[in-house]
Formats: sequence, structure tokens, C-alpha cells
Amino acid sequence: MSSSLQSIASLLLLLLLLVFIDGDGKKGVLASNSTSSRRFSTLKLARIQRHLEKINKPAARSIESPDGDTIDCVPQHKQPALDHPLLKDHNIQTVAPKMPKFQGGRQPRNYTTAAAARRAWQAWHHVGHCPKGTVPIRRTRMDDVLRAKSLFHYGKKQAKVSVARSTDAPDVVSGNGHEHAIAYTGSDTGEVYGAKATINVWEPSIQVANEFSLSQIWILSGSFDGSDLNSIEAGWQVSPELYGDSRPRLFTYWTSDAYQATGCYNILCPGFVQTNNRIAIGAAISPVSEYSGSQYDITILIWKDPKLGNWWMSFGDNMLVGYWPAELFTHLSDHATMVEWGGEVVNMRTNGEHTSTQMGSGHFASDGFAKASYFRSLEIVDSDNSLTAVQSISTLAEDTNCYDIQSYSNADWGIHFYYGGPGSNPKCH
Repeated sequence: MSSSLQSIASLLLLLLLLVFIDGDGKKGVLASNSTSSRRFSTLKLARIQRHLEKINKPAARSIESPDGDTIDCVPQHKQPALDHPLLKDHNIQTVAPKMPKFQGGRQPRNYTTAAAARRAWQAWHHVGHCPKGTVPIRRTRMDDVLRAKSLFHYGKKQAKVSVARSTDAPDVVSGNGHEHAIAYTGSDTGEVYGAKATINVWEPSIQVANEFSLSQIWILSGSFDGSDLNSIEAGWQVSPELYGDSRPRLFTYWTSDAYQATGCYNILCPGFVQTNNRIAIGAAISPVSEYSGSQYDITILIWKDPKLGNWWMSFGDNMLVGYWPAELFTHLSDHATMVEWGGEVVNMRTNGEHTSTQMGSGHFASDGFAKASYFRSLEIVDSDNSLTAVQSISTLAEDTNCYDIQSYSNADWGIHFYYGGPGSNPKCH
């Protein structure tokens, strides 16, 4: 079934629930008593349907993934990114940017033992591929939007609430239930042009549907206590509200106004331009790591193209995924000032208690390899498009009884760290 027909079918089904009439011609139980029928008016459903028609572009091919996703292969020149008003005259960058080259000492290498970390992939690759000239986009369904607080909030992080902190602290401390275990760094000049890391992939448990657990890279510039923060983000996350399941998924995010009105996850609003026909943003990553078993990780590089100024993302072994156009940003149109790596969870304090939503593997950093989650081979990009190994990092966790982080350094992984935790426990409440 095409995306448009499936969307129409979903809308008709929900409308039938709203106007359900029983056999005697009276309102049925569904219409009179159902919480969902009271909550979702026909006008709201119509607005959602119009939104779905905007973001679900006509596909040259659709692939039904074994994990339940539908991946639409959308012609590159018709992708949602180009609907952004700042990109109405944007020409998709077709010439590949110059990849940053590693300089300065021996580049950190992968383990080559039998316990080596393997590279994770995406589930939909098992059943099909998108043809050349198209980009794979995870289809958004009516149910995806209905799980959100509102259509406006769908696909967006909550705006962060600033609290007093030192001016050089990273932008993570907030009053809206977000908790972190992160490492961060800047550069000697105060200018950063990208970052790279290899991230261990797990499937942390989530206590309630509107919480999430993620592991990501942040590229930041602007005021940490104002409304002009620019952020580019990528990694993996588990978010039942956003995706409707508990699988870890590759994700991106961007904002140019401190998460207030601009930006979104993945391709859920115009902005990020895809150029690759093999990587679907928002699709599930498979397989995942097992406690005391096989370990899987993903490598993400984000950097600013020195020629055109767009911020590119590569996945795995330098596979270009796409880019955030320079037009989207204010401060990041020039350079970043800080990079962060690490984990983040939402703690809704259900029943007044700390969440049991896990970060990383759900185990503390001290458990080490194959038990705790890791970031390895941390690198940053400098002004001459060179990758250099990070020489030092600072770490932060709001409550180490809930989630913590420990950094290390060796010849194989360079600067790296373990992080995470179980959340609620006798010392975390």
C-alpha cells in the first residue's frame, strides 16, 4: 500500500471510531465513553493528516522492514528538507566534501581480538534497498503523532530550563527531568569544526513511554543560558513515544534557538538533507550488544565542510549520510565552541520516585568492557579540516548514584569512557 493510501486508511479508521453508531441508531460506547474519542477531535485528526502528507513524500519504492517500519525511497530532490523556507533556493550538495584527515600521532585502532566490537547495521537492509537517486525515509504514521503531547511537540525535545552554573560548564543541567553522564571538551583556540566517536549500542529499558534513553555527540555554539544556542546532534536512542517500540535507533537532531521552535529529530521537519540511499535516519540498529557477550558499535563523524560550510555526517567507515545546511544556523554557520559525548535520559519521576529507565547498558561505568556502555576513539576536527585525538576531557553526571561516567586512555582506544547506570536503586531515589 502506498504512503498516501495508508495515511487515508488510518484517518478513516480513526474517524469511524469517533462517529461510531450502535445498532439502535444511538451513540455507541466508543463515541460516548472512549477517552481517545474525547481527546482527538476530527479537526485535530485532519491537521495531523495534512502534516503527514507534508512529511511523507511520494516514494519510488517502499520497503516493509521486519521490525515493522516502512522505509520509503523518496527521490532525492523531493525530500522534506527542501520544504524549509531558508532552503527554498538551496541546491543539494552533490560533490562530496573533503573528509577530515587524521593527524598527530597514531590513530586509535579497533580491537582485533575475538572479543572485538562489531559494527551494528540497520534491520531494513535484510529485505531491500533504495535505488540510486533516492533517499530512505522512515514513514511517519498517524499513531506516531498521536503518541506525542501535541502536533507542535511531535519530534522535538523539550526546551531546556537554565539554572545557575559556571560559564564553562556544558549545556546539560536543566530543570525538565533530563539527566546526563557526559564528557566534554573545547579546543585551544575556542573553535571546533567537528567531532567523531565510536559508540557502543545497547537496548536500555524504559520505564514509561514518554521517557527516553540516548547516547550521542553534541556539536554546540551560542549561549548556554539564552535562547540562541545552536546544536547538532547524532547517535542512537530508545524512545517509545517517538518510535512506538523499544529498539535502539539511529537519530539526528538540530536546533538554532535552544530547542524552542526550530529543529527536530531525524527528518520529522525540514532541515537535514540526505544524500545516501543506504542509511535511514530513525531506523532501528541491529544487532545490539549483550551483557558479557558480543559487543556492537557505530562510528559517527560530524564536521563542517570548509568549502561550502555545511555540516556533514558520516556513519560507519566514512559513509556519507547527508548534511545540515549552513543556512539553518547562526553561530554554527561559523564554528562550534564545544563538543559533548555521552548519555541522556528523561526522568519523569512517576509516583514521585526516580525513574528506572536505564542509560547505556543499564550498568555503572566501573563494570567495564562488555558490561558497561562505552564511547571510544574520541576525536575533534580543527580549522584546517584535520582530525586529532582528544588529549583531555572533563566529565559530568548530575547524580552518580543513578548514572555515572569514568574516563580512561590507552593505545587502542585513545581517550575513551564508560558511562551509564540503572537509574532507580537504593541509593538513587
